[in-house]
Amino acid sequence: MLEAFYPSCRSESIYKIPFAAYYSKGIRGVIFDIDNTLVPHDFPADERIIGFFKELHSLGLKTCLLSNNKEPRVRSFAGKVESSYIYKAGKPGKKGYEKAMERMGTGREETIFVGDQLFTDVYGANRAGIFSILVNPINPKEEIQIVLKRYLERPVLYAYKRKCDKKK
Repeated sequence: MLEAFYPSCRSESIYKIPFAAYYSKGIRGVIFDIDNTLVPHDFPADERIIGFFKELHSLGLKTCLLSNNKEPRVRSFAGKVESSYIYKAGKPGKKGYEKAMERMGTGREETIFVGDQLFTDVYGANRAGIFSILVNPINPKEEIQIVLKRYLERPVLYAYKRKCDKKK
């Protein structure tokens, strides 16, 4: 039952994900959550993240931002990193993920999703049949509803870690 919330893999941050290796394995599109995945919650795109997206695009990867946030926030961020975007995405519903793949012109097998929350980001990607990468949240200071979700994530992450440890 908890497996529906398990990421395909975990990474400390977006900067530790081997995107070039994924590209060599056929990945052509990356869907990203924004807040606490790419930058702290409600922060604008900074030079580091703009450079990160330029690097992804130079590899040949297409990107799409998928956020439950409102359009002004998402549009502004997407403009700075030169990415397509979907706002009020309705995560964990599948439609936003499918729309993102459509915008990038990619299929499930050639798309990965990167986010920081199990119950919206990872669960939605899993429901859409996309390889999901869970990253650690950038900033521990979050809105109360997210803080509450983090408490609920703990037993799921514990079970996920035990499953991974058994495979080793």
